[in-house]
Amino acid sequence: MQKRIWDDLITQREKDLYQKTGFGKKSGLGERCALLVIDAQRRTIGSKSQPIEEAIQEFPTSCGEYAWNALPQIKALVDFFHEKNWPIFYPYVAYKNDYDQGQFGTKVSAVMNVPIEGYEFPTAIEPKNGAIKVAKYHPSAFFGTSLASYLIERRIDTLIVTGATTSGCVRGTVVDASSLNYKVVVVEDAVFDRVPSSHAVNLFDMASKYADVMPAEELIALLDDVKVYA
Repeated sequence: MQKRIWDDLITQREKDLYQKTGFGKKSGLGERCALLVIDAQRRTIGSKSQPIEEAIQEFPTSCGEYAWNALPQIKALVDFFHEKNWPIFYPYVAYKNDYDQGQFGTKVSAVMNVPIEGYEFPTAIEPKNGAIKVAKYHPSAFFGTSLASYLIERRIDTLIVTGATTSGCVRGTVVDASSLNYKVVVVEDAVFDRVPSSHAVNLFDMASKYADVMPAEELIALLDDVKVYA
C-alpha cells in the first residue's frame, strides 16, 4: 500500500477506526472542474526558497521552504488548466486595514504586519489568461465572496484545491465546498503549511471527511480523462 504523508502521525488503531466507521470513501471527479489557487501570494510564499525561520523575517506569514516545495506542482496544475481552457480562480488575501482586521486579525496579529508587496503574486503562477481573482477577508474562499456565483454560472461540480495554508484557508474552503455539495480534490503536494505535522494531520482529516487527497501527478492523469466539459 502506498505510504501516505500522515502515516507516521496517525496510529494504525486510529486509521482502522475510521475505516470501520465508513470514513474516507472516494468521491471521484465530476464532469466540470475548476482549479482554486488559494492565497498563493508572496506573503505566504516569499521571494525565494529558504528555511521558514529565515522566511518569516521577510514576511511573518511566510511558509518558507514548504511553499517552494509545493510551487512546481501548483504551476503544473495552472499550466494544465490553461492548456485545457478550464477555469482557474485565485481566492486571495485582500489587504487589510486596522478597521477590518476582524477576529482573525486579533488572534493572529502577524496578518496585520505584512508589507504591501506581500499581497502580490509570484510570477510563475500569477493570474493570467482569464483567471479570476476573488478577494477574501476570511479563511474560506466562499465566505462573503463571489466565488459560488462564478461556479454556478460555469456549472462547476468539482473543485481542485491548491495553495495555503493546509490547516487554515485550504481547510476552511474545503469544508465549505463539501457543505455546498461540490466534489473536492485536495492536491497533497500542491498545498502547504508552516508546520509539517499540522499539514499532514489536516490532509488526513480532509481525506477522511471532505475531499479526495492525491498528488498532482496522479490527479493530472485522471483529469486528462475528463471527457465532458461542453
